[in-house]
This record gives sequence, structure tokens and C-alpha cells, in this order.
Amino acid sequence: EVQIVESGGGLVQPGDSLRLSCTASGFTIENYDMFWVRQVPGKGPEWVSEISSGGGATFYADAVKGRFTVSIDNAKNRVYLQMNSLKPEDTAVYYCHADQLYDGRRNEFWGQGTQVTVFS
Repeated sequence: EVQIVESGGGLVQPGDSLRLSCTASGFTIENYDMFWVRQVPGKGPEWVSEISSGGGATFYADAVKGRFTVSIDNAKNRVYLQMNSLKPEDTAVYYCHADQLYDGRRNEFWGQGTQVTVFS
């Protein structure tokens, strides 16, 4: 069974740090581009970060560049999002998304999300 489970969210103050984890089962994340996407109720999803298949390249939205770091642990089949210097505007549900285009077919999976709340 394919599954993605995010964890690590919580309630923190501005300037604090959190590390989100995205643990996959039923597929190998090394073969997928892995994304972190966040969403605030009433707003559309916002792309946050990407780590390419195999972990060769990382990309960040301007809003988080320099504060967030995405990494991959292939042995654990897990992706992390280290979030430092958190701001109230980082408050959202954070989703992990796996995407693969293989042999003309797209395979993609989503987790259930983890809530991050940054309050003053």
C-alpha cells in the first residue's frame, strides 16, 4: 500500500524552528521528485520546496529561501523540511507530495498534512 505520512508540525513562536518529516511506504522516494506544499484555509496551495529525484537539486520559494532546508534520507525513505526563523506567515498545513513521470505515466501521491502554527 502506498502511503505518505507527514509529522513534526506544532505550535511555536516566531523565530523558533521545526523539522517536518515525510515518510513514504509502498514506493521509493529516491525515484520521485519530492515537494513540500503548504495551504492556509481559504487560500490556494503554495509550493514551498522541492528536492529532485535522487536528491541532486533543491529549490525553494522566495518566501522561505534562506530559512528552510529540504533534505532526503534514502535509507529511511524519508524527506525532511528543516524550518528555521519561523514567521507567523508560515502558519499553514504542510503537505508532502511525491511526483514521478515515468514511461509517459504520471505517478503522484500526497500525505494528509501536518499543521504548523507560528503565533506571537
